[in-house]
Amino acid sequence: MSDEPEHTAKVAPLRKPLPCPECGHPSHREHYPFCSDRCRTQDLSRWLKGSYAIPVAEDESNPDDDGRF
Repeated sequence: MSDEPEHTAKVAPLRKPLPCPECGHPSHREHYPFCSDRCRTQDLSRWLKGSYAIPVAEDESNPDDDGRF
């Protein structure tokens, strides 16, 4: 053993914990941006069921759209 003192470094988080998008509790590093595996799984389930969708409204009054792709 050496006579050198042990160095214990504190690791500062890179960013402030944000609230979990599912339940609002603070997020954890292991499950970021969620607080737990349960909330992560719930979000994944919504994606797989197609619950997250961007609504599309077609505007027929647009003269620039001639129907071609």
